[in-house]
Formats: sequence, C-alpha cells, structure tokens
Amino acid sequence: MKKQLKKVLVLGSGALKIGQAGEFDYSGSQALKALREEGIKSVLVNPNVATIQTSEGIADKVYFLPVNTFFCN
Repeated sequence: MKKQLKKVLVLGSGALKIGQAGEFDYSGSQALKALREEGIKSVLVNPNVATIQTSEGIADKVYFLPVNTFFCN
C-alpha cells in the first residue's frame, strides 16, 4: 500500500540581506509549486518577507519566524 503525503513543512531560505540565498529562494519556491501541482498542502517557515517563497499563493500557510530552537519548541 502506497501512502500519499497530505502536508509538507518547508524551511525557507532565511537570508535577511539582499543577494543572499537567491538559489535557495528559487529552489524553495519551485519545490512549493511542485507540491501544489501534486495536490500536497505546504506550510512554509521563513523569516524573510522579501522572498518569492512568501508571495501569496506559493505556499498554503506561511509563518514569518526564524528557524531556530527558540521558535521550534
């Protein structure tokens, strides 16, 4: 029996300076689009509001939080 994924947590690129993590932003946004095409819900955690990943409609739910132990507990 094959299990179908229903929801995936995606950790965003996280860079807060212009020019950093452009490759991660692109690959992350492409991953989110692929999940949507497959009918899999996505939850994105990303502290950077200026990325393509956080644009409306890319992820099903977006949390603007740093990815560290303080916010993950």
